[in-house]
Amino acid sequence: MRRTGLRLRITLLVVAYMLLLSLAVVYHGNVVNERAEKLVWSSLLQSELEHYLRRRAEDPGYHWRDTADVALYGEPGGAATPAKLARLQPGLHDEIHIDGGQRVVLVRDVDGRRLVLTLDITEFEDEERHLTTLMVGSALGGLALSGLLIAWGLRRLVKPLADLARDIAALRPDRGGQRVSVGRRASSELVVISDAVNDYLARNERFVERERAFIDSSSHELRTPVAVIAGASELALGQPGTPDAVRKQLSRILRTARGVEQLISLLLVLAKDPQRLAQVSDHFRLDQLLPEIVDDHRHLCADKDLALDMPPLPACELLAPLAIVQAAIGNLLRNAIENSDRGTISIALEPAGVVVIEDPGHGMSPEEISAIYAKVARGGGGRDGGGIGLDLIARLCEHLGWRLEIEPRTPRGTRVTLDLGAALA
Repeated sequence: MRRTGLRLRITLLVVAYMLLLSLAVVYHGNVVNERAEKLVWSSLLQSELEHYLRRRAEDPGYHWRDTADVALYGEPGGAATPAKLARLQPGLHDEIHIDGGQRVVLVRDVDGRRLVLTLDITEFEDEERHLTTLMVGSALGGLALSGLLIAWGLRRLVKPLADLARDIAALRPDRGGQRVSVGRRASSELVVISDAVNDYLARNERFVERERAFIDSSSHELRTPVAVIAGASELALGQPGTPDAVRKQLSRILRTARGVEQLISLLLVLAKDPQRLAQVSDHFRLDQLLPEIVDDHRHLCADKDLALDMPPLPACELLAPLAIVQAAIGNLLRNAIENSDRGTISIALEPAGVVVIEDPGHGMSPEEISAIYAKVARGGGGRDGGGIGLDLIARLCEHLGWRLEIEPRTPRGTRVTLDLGAALA
């Protein structure tokens, strides 16, 4: 839905009101003018006819003489009454068209005779139409000029509000120290709004800093015991004569500890400012790292009829946090394995740093897979199985400027695209 600006809405409203008001004034003026005109015509013709009747009563030999504008019909020995006038009823009749002109006609019955007195008003009506046209034109011109003045005035009046709206729209959630300001011409209401927005930004900034400090502190505190557990597990696995049952449990402990270490590393990344991540990025070959990640996850396919297929990879150099890239790709691959029962999982790499993982799925419909992945990608879902979960990966990609796309395949399965080069584009 396309929305219009406040200035345009107020201008249209005021112009529409002025237009209706002008129409009402013109209509009212026309009605009053017609009423006054009839009174003038009636008074004039009545006076003229009364004068004639008095003279006729005083002097029976007096006869009416027509002029260029006034004519009397029905007088003995006078001109015959035109058929159009003969049909009129007694009274005053305005704007009667006769012989290409307009006349006002007064009809009266006197001593059994019908007298018709007419007055030519053609020039008067022409002048009246000219004045009406001039009045309507001046009203429209005044309306257009008023509309321009109103639009200009509203532009100056609404500009502080438009500037404030533009500043609010330009706010970025990943930046600190942002504030909005209003000019000297801003109204008191805009000052209240800007103060409220700035107060909210300050409180939100303090909240984010507290969250980052908490995550940073907690992650550092967790690193030591997890490292101790992982180190002890590795030492125990290295001891000769360890029973297979114990070795299996130690391997499980070691894998879990490594997963927790990855999770802690990701939390530390989320606790950092995105601008500071460039300082801790590593320069590495993604085409050499990807096979190592795939080999580390082949053991997850041991109990399934699954195979990991990776064609020859093109050369690809990348500048990014190495541990985070390993954790993100590893967990996407783990999710693909957990959501598949049989078939082949394809892992591909494009030169621009785009990793594509396609899994065959395990019998769910494309709509169900799409709904689940879309839900967790928006951060609305939890974790299913091991790994850090797609919700945290999605947040991580947003934090680092990477692009993550999840879409269903036909007839089943899922295609996951992780663009690690999007932040560098």
